[in-house]
Amino acid sequence: MMRYNPIDNNLFKKNRSLFVGKMDNNSIAVFNSNDLMPKNADQEMAFKQNSDLFHLSGIDQEETTLILTKHDNLVNEYLFIRETNEHIMVWEGEKLSKEQASEISGITMVDWQINFKDTLCSCVQNTSVVYLNSNEHPRANIVVESRDVRFKKWFQNKFPNLIIRKATNILYPIRAIKQDQEIDLIEKACNITQLGVNRVLNFLKPGVFEYEIEAEILHEFIRNRASGFAYEPIIAAGPSACVLHYNSNNKVCQDGDVVLMDFGAEYANYSSDLTRCFPVNGRFTTRQRNIYNSVLNVLKKAKQMLRPGVLLKDYEKAVGQLMEKELVDLNLLSINEINNCTSSPAYKKYYMHGTSHHLGLDVHDVSGPKQVLSEGMVLTCEPGIYIPEEGIGIRLENDILIGKTQNRDLMENIPIEAEEIEDLLNI
Repeated sequence: MMRYNPIDNNLFKKNRSLFVGKMDNNSIAVFNSNDLMPKNADQEMAFKQNSDLFHLSGIDQEETTLILTKHDNLVNEYLFIRETNEHIMVWEGEKLSKEQASEISGITMVDWQINFKDTLCSCVQNTSVVYLNSNEHPRANIVVESRDVRFKKWFQNKFPNLIIRKATNILYPIRAIKQDQEIDLIEKACNITQLGVNRVLNFLKPGVFEYEIEAEILHEFIRNRASGFAYEPIIAAGPSACVLHYNSNNKVCQDGDVVLMDFGAEYANYSSDLTRCFPVNGRFTTRQRNIYNSVLNVLKKAKQMLRPGVLLKDYEKAVGQLMEKELVDLNLLSINEINNCTSSPAYKKYYMHGTSHHLGLDVHDVSGPKQVLSEGMVLTCEPGIYIPEEGIGIRLENDILIGKTQNRDLMENIPIEAEEIEDLLNI
């Protein structure tokens, strides 16, 4: 039994149908769960399911494999799960039964993992193409051999004459466009994130440690059935906010600092991603407020530019032009510097990262490599300005659902206006 509420298995049935519809005839596809990762001695890290397998099955358990077959346009689905034995029952508790796995996934043919390879050998008969799963995220830094990689090596040795294709070429464009149930789950994660923000508004004051803020947020997440943070939270006061991936969270929030908080809840494996910046003493200085409002101006305009048919690279270029205007108004850049910059855009001195990324089962979710934006995609919008010499870093971030005629901000109810934040901090 998972912490989150059961998900209607029609979601996973539809996801599989979309994938199989893109498979070649007389082909099969295989998806493996993630491994249980070791800590030290006899300990293991908390299990995190492979996003692709979860997308297609809803199974949130280790040692799980999915086979999809398409022969003469007849589709079959096979799910293999870990069988409970006496040792597992005593030390870990019961794993999913076949009946439970079938109810979760909507797959009727469920068997124990020990029978997987026998079934696979039967499935590959009269098969010419096999789709195998892999992590193809463009920013992935892979140093650990995954279950998918080990399986591919075994498979190539066992069936050297079969054509192997990447399952992600089909799956990533499908995952990028969210089903209605997926949008509901992302919105649930966003709503839990809002509860964390509310708790910080009631807690923040000079003298608290960054890690105390982190603890307050996590308390609210867990008590509302989130699995925890969707990614390592950034709680960065003062100059630390200029470190883009600051994770130490161990400094004191000083009177006069602005604390940058980048965090999001994970619910049912779906992520949210938010950034807010609060003045520790409850009031922005004039300079802090001007920088804050510049970032907010860019966010408000940028989130309307995430429209169907747009390429992210063109969008990022347009947002950069918005940011250049704000940086000129803040006396951080001159028109001359912008016009004469030849290496990279001048705004990159104070705004180094991109504005938007896909969001879903992964906080940096996947899409097709040249896929244009379309209705049903969820992306972050997170402009920022970082001025190390002034000890100020401001980033603001909401999660945006792209609509056919207009977008919906899934975090529109989370306070973001400077005046509203000050009012809430001074209640």
